[in-house]
Amino acid sequence: MSLTALIEAWDGVATIASYDRPTGTWIFICLHDTTLGPCTGGTRMKVYPAPEDGLLDAMRLAEGMTHKWASIDQNFGGGKAVLAIPRALEGAEREGLLRRYARRLDALAGGFWTGEDLGTTTADFRVLAEETRWVHGFDPDSGEKLDPSPYTAQGVFRGIEAALERVFGSASAAGRTVLIEGAGNVGGRLGDLLAGGGAELLVTDLDPERARALAQRHGARVVPLETACETACDVYSPCAVGATINPATSSRLACRIVAGSANNQLSVPEQAEVLRDRGILYVPDYVINSGGALSFALLSQGVAPGEPLLGEMDRVGRIVGEILDEAAEAGEGPLEAARRRVERKLANGKNSRPARQ
Repeated sequence: MSLTALIEAWDGVATIASYDRPTGTWIFICLHDTTLGPCTGGTRMKVYPAPEDGLLDAMRLAEGMTHKWASIDQNFGGGKAVLAIPRALEGAEREGLLRRYARRLDALAGGFWTGEDLGTTTADFRVLAEETRWVHGFDPDSGEKLDPSPYTAQGVFRGIEAALERVFGSASAAGRTVLIEGAGNVGGRLGDLLAGGGAELLVTDLDPERARALAQRHGARVVPLETACETACDVYSPCAVGATINPATSSRLACRIVAGSANNQLSVPEQAEVLRDRGILYVPDYVINSGGALSFALLSQGVAPGEPLLGEMDRVGRIVGEILDEAAEAGEGPLEAARRRVERKLANGKNSRPARQ
């Protein structure tokens, strides 16, 4: 679809598109829903085949943020930004793009708050913070930028425990085989947590060296990326790119649970039913990977970073458990139960708005 066709078809509040001529980067900021509060979500930096792919990614991610905030009962709206770069950017070229992007954030005057996402770093956000106030995740006392990865990983770990309990009768990861696809900041930390809980790790990554590093740390086995989806395991944990659950892979998965940190794991929502028909429990990605977003929200509410904030990630496990139990009671898939939870929160938000005079 063309850029105009994508915008015409989208049901969000607004799409802001601009072109950064010095780097050849398309900048897309997608605002999906303001029912619960200002649109808030990460900024992704990635090379895409075409600008349209970057815009579509931003739209899907923005909608996912609406669902994420509502599912964890936080009063923010769904938004996302994508910096669709033509090639890897480093040094002064990268910094220049970030500073020009910050001016675009300033122009929205609080219409969009942002934090890290795939391809952007804590260092990037220190640069943004020099130019704009509309970034979150800074310690209000020290002014240091918070790395959301440990909190995302902790939330995913608790969510996996909730899924294990429903499928196997015990929340313990001990003796369970978990395949982590994507050994980056979140996937690597998740591997540490699972190995510490006694899980047997399998690791795969587009970067073989990164996979080997995590595997060597825990005596795990590296699995070729092309055969990962059909490797036998108890839990398949996608922690990198999205759409790894698609028609080419869903019929080949050899796991009992799908639970990971990646956004938009399903190529289309209908893939959730394919998994369910095969007896595979799918934990909705926007719920289980919400720890990073939740950490930023709680930080702004006065929860101290470090152990106090990590402890709050238990909420993610409780919410996952509630959704899985509601789905089981209703005889439906977890994705439907999660959607209903989101719809209830959004409906309450609309009903609580003051009436127009």
